[in-house]
Amino acid sequence: MSLAASGAALCLTGVTLTGCGAVDGLAGDNEVTLRVVAADYGDNPQNSSAGYWKDLGDAFTKQHPGIKVEVSVLNWSEVDAKVAAMVKAGKAPDIAQIGAYADYAADGKLYTADELLSVKTEADFLAPLADAGKVKRVQYGLPFVASTRLLFYNEKLLGDAGIVPKDGKTAWQPKSWTELEAAAKKLKGSGVPTPFALPLGREEAQAETMMWMLAGGGGYTDNEENYSLDSAENAKTLEFLRDKLVGQGLTGSVEPGKLDRQAAFDAFARGEVGMLNGHPTLLKQAGERGVKFGMVALPTADGTEHPAMGVADWVMAFKNGHRKESGKFLDYLYEAKNVTAFTEKYDLLPVTTSGYRAAEAGTGGSSPQLKTFLAALPNSRLYPVGKKSWAGVSEDIKQKIGKTVQPGGQPAKVLEEIALAARKADPS
Repeated sequence: MSLAASGAALCLTGVTLTGCGAVDGLAGDNEVTLRVVAADYGDNPQNSSAGYWKDLGDAFTKQHPGIKVEVSVLNWSEVDAKVAAMVKAGKAPDIAQIGAYADYAADGKLYTADELLSVKTEADFLAPLADAGKVKRVQYGLPFVASTRLLFYNEKLLGDAGIVPKDGKTAWQPKSWTELEAAAKKLKGSGVPTPFALPLGREEAQAETMMWMLAGGGGYTDNEENYSLDSAENAKTLEFLRDKLVGQGLTGSVEPGKLDRQAAFDAFARGEVGMLNGHPTLLKQAGERGVKFGMVALPTADGTEHPAMGVADWVMAFKNGHRKESGKFLDYLYEAKNVTAFTEKYDLLPVTTSGYRAAEAGTGGSSPQLKTFLAALPNSRLYPVGKKSWAGVSEDIKQKIGKTVQPGGQPAKVLEEIALAARKADPS
């Protein structure tokens, strides 16, 4: 499942697209065929990403007649595993657009960004996204698309509870967790089944946890990018969730550790949830069900501003001897018009400064509501995806973090266990 699109997986077999009719093995002596594997962001055959990649490959080959582009578009549920199998078999694609890159970088299988890209392209990436693509301060992962998270609230439910005016003309922006708790109590008092949905189930517990930790002044890593999971700030964040939200019956009847993100989104779209943290895909889902909602920055522990969480998917180029050709294709991929063509199609956020400015200006066809997400992107913090150990740490969080917020949960103890395993896996 895409990290950025999260939930837009499409159950299709792979679709192979060949720019300008080129077939591997039939190119001329001086021609090169780039093999590209990409993930599908569509949720039905009509809006499959295959169309985007075909148009992109055809247009690129028209400008570079000696380079053919062959793209295989695969479902998110299989693309990472398929690429891993190709690499293991010694048949890595030239370029892959998937969910993670650190393992391949650590094994010396990838070109670095400065080996591939023009100075203009490399400098165009938004700084936090470029930094997240680095392993030991060297960039291997090229961000492809991104998303951020905001607090969604049901305007009708908050109006009925007396939290916001029923005319919907006044925006609501809780600054602190104290204000959030007070609003959740009012929602409970007015009969809302789930005042605040807290999905710490397996589907995306690592995301929900990170959002809260950042808002509490902590996070997964410190300023030196070393794991800091067991910080005092993180323990206090989970204690707040345990005592003030879960402990006071403000998170509904399903235990947070058993509630998945999509189930929480579905309940919000049914009008059963007052507030929850969400990403851009909820715009369409809630809108289609007629839910009137607002979106604001997540409140923080003390009411002061902290970074929001960002998520990105990645592009990488394998060392197959086609460094120059891969670089030309990637420079083309990251031209502003090609970046915004994709992000506007799937309501995602651009990863480049030029794409960001185009989206901010509203020159494309993306939803105006995306601008709220866009504003949080430049200063966002991402998962520590540059660490080879991150996959294992993420799994530990998914398995254990839900227990910390239950009555009698021990946040400090559980965080210490996760942190110990993380540091053992990544001693640097």
